[in-house]
Amino acid sequence: MTKAVFFDWFNTLAQYYPPREQVHANACGKVGIEVEKERLSPGILLADHYYIDENARLPIKERSLQEQMDLYAQMERIVLREAGVNISDQLALTVIQEVGKIFSNRDFVLFDDTLAALDLLKQRGLILGIISNIDHDLVPVCQELGLAPYLDVIVTSRQVGSEKPHPPIFLAAVEQTAVKTSETMYVGDHYSTDVVGAQEVGMKGVLLDRCDLFKEVTGCPRIRALTELMDCL
Repeated sequence: MTKAVFFDWFNTLAQYYPPREQVHANACGKVGIEVEKERLSPGILLADHYYIDENARLPIKERSLQEQMDLYAQMERIVLREAGVNISDQLALTVIQEVGKIFSNRDFVLFDDTLAALDLLKQRGLILGIISNIDHDLVPVCQELGLAPYLDVIVTSRQVGSEKPHPPIFLAAVEQTAVKTSETMYVGDHYSTDVVGAQEVGMKGVLLDRCDLFKEVTGCPRIRALTELMDCL
């Protein structure tokens, strides 16, 4: 029986504002690439997964500046490739630099289904929380976005000194509740980092696949919207 549900933060409960699709489309326009923002969502999500996997293989901060630039260029190529646009590494790097200028001040906005899902779960009497590999305090952000009344626990890698998929960050969150890991669920958008990491400590993992990109994943429940969680409890 599920008694607590924890969530990833970025790409699960919230996303950047302005939307990254608009930012990337604007940056492309500045260098002469015309692409509709609606076509960029799948590539942006796949680029996020590429970044997470690469960071797990070798932390970005431990790479040389050139290696970092190569990684970011590859991310932009992934974004545009999924939209049907192929560009060189050099042009991809130019686009990334334009994205950085536009995105110098980043805010968060909740997905449309976030509050509705949390409300449904709270009505069930479940403990709710966040486990995130973010390097700053999420409490003020959650208060500003109206999430605070729903959340019982917020644990970040900055607090714990450990990142997903490693056990300490998951266990630190569960320890703040009166439930067992087998009675908890973790919801995130990255299979190996979120789902597998949660499963390795005994939690039930659920993959949020908003763009239906990971049909091959069968080792856990896979949902398209947070409101579908009610069927996973």
